[in-house]
Amino acid sequence: MNGKRLRTVLNGRGLREKNTKLMRLFDELTGIKQAWRLMQPKQLLFVLLAGYCTLRESLQNANAAGPVWPTPDSEPPLYMQATNITTTNVLGVAETRKTRSLTIEDCIQLALEHNLDIQIQRLNPVINQYGLNVTYGVYEPTATFTGTKSYNDFPSGAGINPSTGLPYLSNVGEADSYSPSIAGVLPTGLSYDLTANTSRNIEQGFPNPIYGSPLWSSEFNLALKQPLLKNLWIDGNRLQIQLNKATLKISEQAFRLQVMTSVTAVKSAYYNLLYARGNVEANAKAYELAEQLVRENLKRVQVGSLAPLDERQSESQAAASLAAMQAAQQALVVQENLLKNLLTDNYSDWAEVTLLPSEQLIAVPQELNLQESWRRAVAQRPELIEAKLNVQKQNVTLKYDFNQIFPELDVIGSYGRNAIENTLGSSLDDIRQGDHSAYSYGAFMSIPLGGNYSGRNQYKSGKVSLKQLLLTLKQTEQGIVVAVDNDVGNVRSTLQQVDATRDARIYAEQALDAERKKLENGKSTSFIVLQLISNLTTAKVNEIQALATYNIAVAQLALDDGSTLEANHIDLKLR
Repeated sequence: MNGKRLRTVLNGRGLREKNTKLMRLFDELTGIKQAWRLMQPKQLLFVLLAGYCTLRESLQNANAAGPVWPTPDSEPPLYMQATNITTTNVLGVAETRKTRSLTIEDCIQLALEHNLDIQIQRLNPVINQYGLNVTYGVYEPTATFTGTKSYNDFPSGAGINPSTGLPYLSNVGEADSYSPSIAGVLPTGLSYDLTANTSRNIEQGFPNPIYGSPLWSSEFNLALKQPLLKNLWIDGNRLQIQLNKATLKISEQAFRLQVMTSVTAVKSAYYNLLYARGNVEANAKAYELAEQLVRENLKRVQVGSLAPLDERQSESQAAASLAAMQAAQQALVVQENLLKNLLTDNYSDWAEVTLLPSEQLIAVPQELNLQESWRRAVAQRPELIEAKLNVQKQNVTLKYDFNQIFPELDVIGSYGRNAIENTLGSSLDDIRQGDHSAYSYGAFMSIPLGGNYSGRNQYKSGKVSLKQLLLTLKQTEQGIVVAVDNDVGNVRSTLQQVDATRDARIYAEQALDAERKKLENGKSTSFIVLQLISNLTTAKVNEIQALATYNIAVAQLALDDGSTLEANHIDLKLR
């Protein structure tokens, strides 16, 4: 990755990518689209000037040293070079399509920014963070305030009031009451309720029509309740908080896995695109050789040195080569679309763009260490981390279920102050001084008479679930170990296939060259040459396929042993 690091940061506002050099590179590429029409004349002038300079230099070299012919090792094979196919298609019809040259690093950066699977998955940690914040809200105190005004008119009643010896008289009363309070719960399970009340009361009674003096009464009270057994070391609130914390971590690992999976898919699609382009070029070369043989055979038929049947065979092979080339080009289009789908969230912007991989298919031997790959996989694979977090969640749940088996034993207490005066100030002064106080304390106990049958069975069920999750963890770990073992063997095997297919392609080229010379000397037949052309095409395609398969196997090993992010220099900061 040229030593560059792709840094991906997930915070409450989403994902941000921090790589100044890479972002400038992509800004330039997007700028090409905006200035495409203006850049065409400049490109044409540049191409003509470069062609003139190249031609002049070639003529000068030819005059000085004679003809110089390219050797087989002078440049990479045709199927390993980026080829501009914007001029004509395989049928010879002119086309004009925009092209975009991309490295693997470019593709990975685009996927980190625009891949829909990554965009969808990256929102889950954000959602779960909000969910965790919601559960913390249970410890937020709640303040209330109540204000009332009341009026009561009591009519006179029959009979004598025994306390006064006088008839019951009519009465009119008014009262204003104000009651603030603050209530909440602490992480220890302690619940508190702080209340206050201030009221103003006025009464008017017959036969005295004048209102009496108002009375101000005030109250202050603090009530506490602390569990001692059930809900002491963990209650429903603390259980939900710890479960949500684990859920957040699981979603972060799921996002990490999605990034790793998408990066691996991008690399696989990139290598398959290189294979698809090489397949087109190999079949195009076969079609070119077959057409050349058709032309040569026609001349031989005309001079009588070749039977017409042999000429028909060459035409048949040329038609078959054309069909194979057309099928390969359609496969190339499909592979391009697959890669585009991984790189963008707006396919219409890429529909008319031809992707040109700027890298070559090469096989770089890997330093394989099965034990080290196992160790890294067990420590870094997101699926295994998720399985461990699920075990932690069940342990927390089991702890809660065990605590619920205990009887409910709570210590309770309250303390308050009272005052009643003719003025509000005097009433509040009495509250402050605490001349008249009230308190209470005690305990509350609740014991299920049936031995808490439901709670005990809930705890037993949780223990079985924990055992199941531990087995699932072991199964996941074993599956990862097996996958890594298979991947290491696959990398070794595909590297050997690369060497074998390269030798096969070289031998096929040599055999074809020798057989064509024999045909020119009348010592071979067109049928044998056509068969060797087909063999060479197959050998080329097999070599390209082996190179692509090897690189895909290396990417899969990085995914399975958990080193994808490190191997591609992606710094994933989740929080």
